[in-house]
Amino acid sequence: MALQHKCINAEYEPVLFSQKEKIRFSKQTLVPILQDGNQVITDSWNIACYLEKEYPEKPTLFGDKYAQSLTKQFNLWMDISIHPLLAKCIMADVLEYVVADRDKEYFRKSREKRFGVSIEKYSTRSVEDIENLHHGLKSISVTLKNQPYIAGESPSYADYILFGSYKFALLTSPRNIFPADGPIMDWANRISNLFIKEL
Repeated sequence: MALQHKCINAEYEPVLFSQKEKIRFSKQTLVPILQDGNQVITDSWNIACYLEKEYPEKPTLFGDKYAQSLTKQFNLWMDISIHPLLAKCIMADVLEYVVADRDKEYFRKSREKRFGVSIEKYSTRSVEDIENLHHGLKSISVTLKNQPYIAGESPSYADYILFGSYKFALLTSPRNIFPADGPIMDWANRISNLFIKEL
């Protein structure tokens, strides 16, 4: 979405967990990766900052340096407070419905090492886990009652951070993980409409 917001055309290459050779050029093991000429940038936040710096003539992702600092804090809040709640909701679904058969053993071992328990114990598909996520998103819901986007009157990278998590849950789980109605769903529909051809 950052590339689309910046109106930058790009080629996209899917990568399976077991296809480490495809990303060896980045000298690390995680996605996303952006290759722009001779430049290789990893991590979503770093990619957004790179695009903002290198393509200043394109629509801004942040607004100004102060908004960029606030967006960094929002990104950290998502990583520390929301993504763990989301993982508990969908990890079992990701393993069952999304991960390729050839990658299931790797996915299970790597995640269970991280969580310290089996995926089934960590992600029980309980209503309580979904309720905990909704509670964690309460401040966002209140914000979106009073303005159309997290960033205010128009979307910015902060909106795309949360929307990326929303879209991931939508595509990986058959259950309604995010609130099915209300301000967050209205906001998600607005973001989707911005990128309707791509999403």
